[in-house]
Amino acid sequence: MEFQDVVRRRRMVRNFDPRPVDPAVVTRVLGNAIRAPSAGFTQGWSFLLLDTPEDVARFWEAATPPGRGVDTWSRGLRRAPVLIVPMSCKRAYLDRYAEPDKGWTDRDESRWPVPYWHIDTGMATLLMLLTATDEGLGACFFGIPPERLETFRAAFGVPEDQTPIGVVALGHRAPDRPSPSLRRGRRGLDEVVHRGRW
Repeated sequence: MEFQDVVRRRRMVRNFDPRPVDPAVVTRVLGNAIRAPSAGFTQGWSFLLLDTPEDVARFWEAATPPGRGVDTWSRGLRRAPVLIVPMSCKRAYLDRYAEPDKGWTDRDESRWPVPYWHIDTGMATLLMLLTATDEGLGACFFGIPPERLETFRAAFGVPEDQTPIGVVALGHRAPDRPSPSLRRGRRGLDEVVHRGRW
């Protein structure tokens, strides 16, 4: 598929066919993620791969607030046979920039204008979404409810210095209705590009 086609076709898929995904494709998705740019070539990301029915079920049990159960929002997502949880690590960036070629030995977090650990992990996540589209698969990025993060961490032994930035559901697309959010329409370049001055 041509790159422009991949970009145009990429969208969040919320309904999946439960057929398994070829492990070689999952490897390609993750392999492309680690090609993302990262500040200082820190590469402070990690990815929790959940690709067995047991692990996927355990994720939903850990990440679903009590009493919520299967709702219309999550019903189709729960059929995705693969979940990838991208995580960022602030410590890796503070350590990296304290190395001699960077020289911020005080590890002062205020030197960072924005949290690049999250941004870099987000860029890696976008490469996963684009790769899924290129492979003819569907993918959806969604968040773990904040009140369920500790339960998720405990269920999968996630260290405290790893911050889940969300989850990528990956699988074969099933028919679904477009999200009502799409009614808002895509903002045009004339609305978002400010040439030379705001």
